[in-house]
Amino acid sequence: QVQLVESGGGLVQPGGSLRLSCAASANILSIYTMAWYRQAPEKPRELVASITRGGSIYYDDSVKGRFTISRDNAKNTVYLQMNGLKPEDTAVYYCNGDGRLWTGDDFGSWGQGTQVTVSS
Repeated sequence: QVQLVESGGGLVQPGGSLRLSCAASANILSIYTMAWYRQAPEKPRELVASITRGGSIYYDDSVKGRFTISRDNAKNTVYLQMNGLKPEDTAVYYCNGDGRLWTGDDFGSWGQGTQVTVSS
């Protein structure tokens, strides 16, 4: 079973920055797409950004120009650099990844979530 472990959340003032990390630990052959989602209280989970193994990137319009997603394939890790944070970015951020294990089995996993709070 693939575990995705997130880190880097916290409390930051409006306009500040945070960097989230998500590392996958397991017998992984390849991870196809890694993504960050977020869920604010009483709202559905939404896709924030995603990146394929080949480097194709998607951003939600609400974060374009402020957030940057990147990945290190050798480390099976994805990052989310968040600049210019706004109170409306406050949410629990979840990492998601799908790919294939050395056993030949496909997987799709979620991290446990990390809280990001933007407040003065």
